[in-house]
Amino acid sequence: MTTTAHSRRFSFTAAAAALLAGVFAVPSQAAQPSPAEDEARSVLVFSKTAGFRHDSIPEGIAAVRQLGAEHGFTVDATEDAATFTPRKLAKYDAVVFLLTTGDVLNERQQRAFEKYIGKGGGYVGVHAAADTEYDWKWYGGLAGAYFESHPAIQPATMKIEDRGHPATAHLGESWNRTDEWYNYRSNPREKAHVLAALDESSYTGGTMGGDHPLAWCQKYAGGRSFYTGAGHTKESYADPAFRQHLLGGIRYATGAAQADCRPENGYTPLYDGHGLDGWKQAGPGSFEESADGTLTTRGGMGMLWYAAREFGSYSLKLDWKMASAGGDDNSGAFVGFPASDDPWSAVEKGYEIQIDASDVDEKTTGSVYGFQSADLAARDAALNPPGEWNTYEIRVEGERLRVFLNGVLINDYTNADPARSLADGYVGLQNHGEEDEVAFRNVRVRGLR
Repeated sequence: MTTTAHSRRFSFTAAAAALLAGVFAVPSQAAQPSPAEDEARSVLVFSKTAGFRHDSIPEGIAAVRQLGAEHGFTVDATEDAATFTPRKLAKYDAVVFLLTTGDVLNERQQRAFEKYIGKGGGYVGVHAAADTEYDWKWYGGLAGAYFESHPAIQPATMKIEDRGHPATAHLGESWNRTDEWYNYRSNPREKAHVLAALDESSYTGGTMGGDHPLAWCQKYAGGRSFYTGAGHTKESYADPAFRQHLLGGIRYATGAAQADCRPENGYTPLYDGHGLDGWKQAGPGSFEESADGTLTTRGGMGMLWYAAREFGSYSLKLDWKMASAGGDDNSGAFVGFPASDDPWSAVEKGYEIQIDASDVDEKTTGSVYGFQSADLAARDAALNPPGEWNTYEIRVEGERLRVFLNGVLINDYTNADPARSLADGYVGLQNHGEEDEVAFRNVRVRGLR
């Protein structure tokens, strides 16, 4: 919440004055952490088949090679299972199982791949990767689900459930495309984080009872896993939207992009791109709502707060993105403040979880603003750079306030000030000033009691 001076026409306590002395301070220009995606990455594409063989494998390999050339990661391709040794796999940040089928690895090779994932390796499964290694239970957990059946190739609609993940952030709320739509033997939702799900009413042949995940991610056995059920057809690999989807999954699996891939169930949307019912603007400035379901800060020094109800013991999640290449935009999420049309009530009686990568430690991204710095090493490792989406979980239980960035705990603060009790309060988003542009998506909440 660092800013230039603004006049105030009301009095405040000495404690608030001390806090606002920091609010109005000129920021130090702390160095922006080097984004992980700038580091060289290496990917192995594995396309061995022991069952049905897709004629789109050459197009898939070519697409991944082109993505690597365009985005700075190297790509090797093989159908030789002898590549699966600890020494050879250690060269790669992720392995793409591209349209594999059947039993493609022997037991020794399976153990090598398990060790590779256990040391932090990445896995990307494309389409028939779910039609692979049915007798290897560990692999079934890594992929997330096994193939059951499919109807004829036809158009269908996917609902995009997570628009913060790099594999789906470029998409709208729905994605219409033609492909071969798999039914799965189990639903991965309880163990993996679902990114996109098929609308079974939009096509014929879906058998999963209306909850039909098609793309998901997870942390698994020490590594990172991304799976997409799309990608059967040759045309998929020339489709810019699918290529971006695949690129985002690869970037997550290699560690070049961060995301919250913990399972997510039971959340209620507060803002889902369909109007601002229940929200109120306090103070100057505004939030601009775009057709793609994004809220962007505009001017002022105010706050958009959810006035429909207050919360106690809850998990608040929201996706956010800084616009400035220099990382000097400023915003934040407020929690635990009383109802008021004065945005400064949130400063004086609540807590702000800061978004601003260029300030001092206790006032930078992930901090409980003015009170406690984030764990900066954990924050830097979890943070995506300006221009890319991040996800906050702000978990309030009693007087304990925890902040997760892209699924990583970066701050754990306990309130001891009765005037700032977190037991009940409202939540809000800050619009900071004319020079600051921060975007938000998918604000949602889940009660914890």
